[in-house]
Formats: sequence, C-alpha cells, structure tokens
Amino acid sequence: MHSAETLKRTPLYASHLECGAKMVPFGGWEMPVQYSGILAEHTAVRERVGLFDISHMGEFLVSGPNAERALNGLLTNDVTKLAVGQAQYTLMCNHLGGVVDDLIVYRLEPSVYLVIVNAGNIEKDFLWMTSPAPESAVINNLSDRFAALALQGPAASKFFDFSPTLPHFHIQRHQVFGKECWVARTGYTGEDGFELFCEATDAPHLWRMLLAWGKQFGILPCGLGARDTLRVEMCYPLHGNDITEKTTPMEAGLGKFVSFDKGAFVGRDALVEQKAKGVGRRLVAFTMTEKSPPPRPHYAILAGGHKVGEITSGTQSPTLGIGVGMGYVEVAAASVRTAIEIEIRGKRFPAVIQKKPILKKGP
Repeated sequence: MHSAETLKRTPLYASHLECGAKMVPFGGWEMPVQYSGILAEHTAVRERVGLFDISHMGEFLVSGPNAERALNGLLTNDVTKLAVGQAQYTLMCNHLGGVVDDLIVYRLEPSVYLVIVNAGNIEKDFLWMTSPAPESAVINNLSDRFAALALQGPAASKFFDFSPTLPHFHIQRHQVFGKECWVARTGYTGEDGFELFCEATDAPHLWRMLLAWGKQFGILPCGLGARDTLRVEMCYPLHGNDITEKTTPMEAGLGKFVSFDKGAFVGRDALVEQKAKGVGRRLVAFTMTEKSPPPRPHYAILAGGHKVGEITSGTQSPTLGIGVGMGYVEVAAASVRTAIEIEIRGKRFPAVIQKKPILKKGP
C-alpha cells in the first residue's frame, strides 16, 4: 500500500476536486473513483458521453531505425502490420509466457511508436523494455510530460469536426480547443470514443473545455468506478486482476493477439508449447442467474459442488442489472452455458458461463 504522501497526482488533481470527486489510491496514484456516482457515470457513457482522466497511464516513445524490430522482439503482436497512424492491442510477456503488461502501440511515423502502458507498471515496464538494450532503438519514458483524457460514449463523435476522418484504432495529430494533441480512437468502454494525449500543462484547459462543450450532450466527468463496470461488461482484461505475470495470453483467451509466425519474441517458446499441449484453465465470463450480492475478485467459483476456480473481476452490471464477472476455471468447466455457483459470504449463488463480451453491442 502507498501512503497518502507517496501517491502521485495527475495534472488534473485540482480539476477533480473542483468537480467534487471522491479520490482513492490506484496503482500508486491518487485518482477519482466517482463524482456524481458510478451508476450515473456508467449510464452517461453508455447512452451519452463521459470524460475520464487517464493521465496515470504511461507513455513511452520508441524510435530509431531499429524501433520496429525491437518492439517485435518484446511484444506478442506483429508490429510490422501497423501502417503509420494505426494502433494495435498487444501483450508483453516474460520468458515463461506470463503477461508482464498489456499495451496499445501506435505507429506515429515509420520509425516512431507511442506505447501506452498501465499505470502501476510504468517503472517495471520501462526496465523490462530497456534491459535488452536494443541496438539503434531509443525508448523514452514520457509519462511525466504527457497527460491523457478519454472521451467515451455515443455522442463523443459530435465533439470534433475531424471525427469522420479518424477511423477506429487509429491516431492523428489535431488541435483541440487550441491545444496540440495526439488524438486516438481506441477506448476501454465498448463505446465509440477518443483519447487525447497532450502536454501535461494543457490538460486542465482541455478538461474544462470538453466538459463545457459537452453540456449540450449531457456529459459527466467519470471515475475509476464507472471505468471498471464498463470494461467488465465488455470483458476487457485489467492487468493485475485478469492477466498477471502468472497467467498467459492462451489461458486468458487472448491468443489472437499472439503472432506466432512473425519470428522470435520473448515468451514465444513457452506459448508455442502451451498452444500445442492446451491449457489447464481458462478465463471465462459469467452472469449471475438470480439476485445476489455483487460478485467480487477472489470469490470461489464452483461446478458440480467443487471449487474449479476463482473470480478475477466482478461487479454489479449497471446496464444489465445483474452480477457479472470474469475468472479462471478448470478447462472441464469452461464451456459457454456451463452452470456454476459463486460463493459469496459463505453462501452459494447460481451463475452461468457466457460468451464474451457479456454486453453485446451493435445491431
């Protein structure tokens, strides 16, 4: 645990207090968990638009003639497939195939990449990526220089005149309310939305302007609470909960982000072996089938009266009105529609394994 003295604060700390945020420790940072309430903020994102501070996330700039090769040796996905302006979800594994972190990589220029890492992993990831000392590739940790805001929801595209020219999973340079930003379209909520990467000193101005402009669309500032309920409904993994250095992409159902045919990368041998032999457990999604207290991480998952796993993420889904979550279970109990039970405070409640994502979006 971090004491209050050692918690880092984003450039928007004062803005959060102005908006009435309740602040909590998260990954070494003091972050807003909610403002008006998790339910209201979650609903704003699903139905209208919400604004998040994601400045706690880390930003690394990887550049130089060998940048592509260096990243391809560190990450599971194939960076060579990225055109300039494109984004890619990928994983960074250790030699045993465990997930060091999950990341988004943006190709800004032919040999310049922006890599977004998880807040609690910034120092660890930087050490991991720079320890092989890649030849003629420079990795700079710009996390303190950058701030980042995420605008998420069906109305997000109405904020910017460039929205039609920025496809999903792409990034472009734009002026937003007079400030230079890298603007990406790669959200963590299951809704359309934009991430603005800007100079840390520009963040309060952008936050204020986005909230003012968004009033006509019913915008709300949103905290980590809504961010969590939104991503669990979509089954987006959270590093430290659903994926860790003790879980592999194959166990987590993220094999499609592992490019085995691109050549050597850290963890490849372990993952090739696991793919050939199969896994002993899988990360599954589930919904409660009757009224129950919310399922929470570390609660036991049972099938046939026996413990077969435990929850890694769980919550009450504001959209569906039922308990939902994810957890690792033995492969024999991992099939969709398998009846399971969740042990909550000594009582067992029925649930069923669902196909991911739990919340089905689109027509």
